[in-house]
Order: sequence, then structure tokens, then C-alpha cells
Amino acid sequence: GPGWKPILSANSWKWVNVNESDQPPKASSGDDQEFQEQVEAKERRKLKARREERPKVWFGLGMFGLVGWSVAIPTLIGIALGLWIDATYPSRYSWTLMLLFLGVAIGCVNAWYWVQREGKRG
Repeated sequence: GPGWKPILSANSWKWVNVNESDQPPKASSGDDQEFQEQVEAKERRKLKARREERPKVWFGLGMFGLVGWSVAIPTLIGIALGLWIDATYPSRYSWTLMLLFLGVAIGCVNAWYWVQREGKRG
């Protein structure tokens, strides 16, 4: 009828008769307590996020360098060892090429390890 209007409470919509009261219905104390706890939990999370320091540009550059070197060093070692084997013991297989691929694979696994380790810290 014309005397009813919707009111949004903490948990749901309710219809009240405006002829009976112009005040919205009061939520029970359990609803108030639950709502207050939710607000407090969100506030704690927000304050914690503000206190925590974000990674700086130098951290990103350092991680970029760490990943680069962790791939480059095993690759260069593989190439150097392959060149030495090819020069010392000639064969129809290119040890340089095989050890290059092995060095890249080891470097990628190494880089993955470092990125995972830094990700767990943050």
C-alpha cells in the first residue's frame, strides 16, 4: 500500500509502514556487533597495508640483474667448457652447442628458484 517503503538494513531489505514510524527499524545488537567487527577487520588490514613498505625501484632493478646473471653465468660457463672440449677432443658433435643449451636450462631453473624465493619473502 501507499504507507509502506523499503528500508535497507545491515543484512537485507525490509519494508516498513511509514504510518507506524518514521524511524528505520533498529538492528539487533548481534547485527551491530558483527558489522562493527567486519569494519574493524577491514580497518586493520588497510592500516597494515599502509605500514608495509612497497618494493622500491632499486628492488626491481636488483631482481632484474639477479635473474639476468643467474641465466648468463651458467650459459657462459657452458659455452667456455664446450669450446674447450671441442678444441681438446674433436668429435662430430658440437659440445659448445650442447653445453650452451644446458647452461641456458640450468640458468632458467636457477632464475626461477630466485624469483620464487623473493616472492615468498614479500
